Amino acid sequence: MERNRSEARGETKRSPLLQLSDAVNTVSEVVLFGMILAMIAVTTLQIVCRIFFDALIWSEELTTYLLVASSLLGAAVGFKRGSHIAVTFLVNKLPEAPRKAVSVFVQCLGVFFFAVVAYYGADLMKSEAMQTTPAMGISMTWIYVMYPVIGGIILLHLLAGFGDILGRR
Repeated sequence: MERNRSEARGETKRSPLLQLSDAVNTVSEVVLFGMILAMIAVTTLQIVCRIFFDALIWSEELTTYLLVASSLLGAAVGFKRGSHIAVTFLVNKLPEAPRKAVSVFVQCLGVFFFAVVAYYGADLMKSEAMQTTPAMGISMTWIYVMYPVIGGIILLHLLAGFGDILGRR
């Protein structure tokens, strides 16, 4: 019954992978916004403390880690939106079949690259588990977890994007 209603309205059924990618992206955007707000708050607090009190020893370190994580998460959101940098002037001049082939090839390269990032990020996370951050004193595992997690998010977006490239959702 639900399928008949959506077909009558002209809606296409979205794959579960695409639905998961959309949901993860929504959460990613909220987390990204929170991380940017946290960077602004911590930096402002650091300025106030330097002027009126003693400087915070952990604020610069936290802001640096937040900046790296927000940059990676921003890249994941960019991949989902298709707003990452691309040189398309030659590809756009190709006929449809070669254009799809180039797009699939580029998508496969992205999958390979971010699979490597996720794998070696997990390896780095395990190998550096005994180290702690200098100022905050937390395990580097919590810092390096961003690489496999965000690599996995980008992989999800890239894999879900194959349906768009091939013309089926």
